[in-house]
Amino acid sequence: MKLENKKFILKSFIFWRIILFLFLFLALGSVPLQQNFLGGGLFSYLKQPFLWAWGNFDGEHYLSIAYQGYQPLTYFFFPVYPLTIAFIAKFLGESFASLAVSGLLISNISFFVALVGLWKLIELDYKKDIARLTILLLLVFPTSFYFGSIYTESLFLALAVWSFYCARKRKWIAAGTLGVLLTATRVVGLAIVPVLLVEAYLQRKEKKKSNLYLVALGILLSVFGIFAYMIYLNKVTGDPLEFFHNVSIFGQQRSSSLVLLPQVFYRYFFKILPNISYSYFPIVFVTYLEIVTALMFLVLTIASFFRLRLSYAFYLAVGYIIPTLSGSFSSFHRYVLILFPAFILSAIWLSKRKKWVKVIIFSILILGLLVATSLFTRGFWVA
Repeated sequence: MKLENKKFILKSFIFWRIILFLFLFLALGSVPLQQNFLGGGLFSYLKQPFLWAWGNFDGEHYLSIAYQGYQPLTYFFFPVYPLTIAFIAKFLGESFASLAVSGLLISNISFFVALVGLWKLIELDYKKDIARLTILLLLVFPTSFYFGSIYTESLFLALAVWSFYCARKRKWIAAGTLGVLLTATRVVGLAIVPVLLVEAYLQRKEKKKSNLYLVALGILLSVFGIFAYMIYLNKVTGDPLEFFHNVSIFGQQRSSSLVLLPQVFYRYFFKILPNISYSYFPIVFVTYLEIVTALMFLVLTIASFFRLRLSYAFYLAVGYIIPTLSGSFSSFHRYVLILFPAFILSAIWLSKRKKWVKVIIFSILILGLLVATSLFTRGFWVA
């Protein structure tokens, strides 16, 4: 990887991080504070908002698991991220704040590692301008602030990108080992299983030789992460699928039984949108961001089967479908952050557009990022 490309990624990452802190600074003086789900509680937030604002909502659960282990109703959150937080925090001190610092270090470092891996992965098939556009689109996406928050998005993206890269380079044991961590980080990590199968098929078709035993071992390894978590859940709760049965706790729109995608769209267009309260901006903003994201990424998912490598398309399709099986697009605009093939495809499309089109699209995305970051860091639900 050339030095100039490394510099571009580093400068882009630092500028993105500075912009997020600027958005938080502006929000502190202009957006009212919601106190119910602040990271570290109200006192800690008011004392150190530039630390605790990035740990709101789910961040509280990850910090709680890292601090005291799993408690009832927290099994929805997979173990790799909170366990890593707890491990790193041992070297930072015994305070609860050290857990927050640990979480932010993991998230931000993971995101930078993910960006480097994504660039290297894109370089296998496309020119530098596609890699640059992909990185920039990911950075300005309205919910990209989650990459720098106490959430799993950045760690998951890093694991996914490098697992893909290892598979493309025919390092199947490495790809499978990263797959173990993927499936123990989030349930959508299961997407790596069909992806590795498809990638192995493509490489055989391209006459790229790999040891079949290593390929099979790598693919089998990848499911071990979620199986290990299920064994733990069965031992502790008596239900190996407790993480799925917990899902309805995190929002009235979600269901613990499987719901098909057409039903989810039906709910939004005929039940949710007609009954939305337009007097409360945060709900309007989030609801429309959910449905617009769902529609856009559906188009990208379909298009990917014609424009991208088949393994990328499978990852995008499985990663799109799994979150919708609970019957809702709630948090969907956050879940899509890890679907990097969609950003590659968007970059390919945007690279062929005129400058004024690029300016409009980036302006809209940055405005969305400003609003979403401001709401989240002040305690409003975003995703």
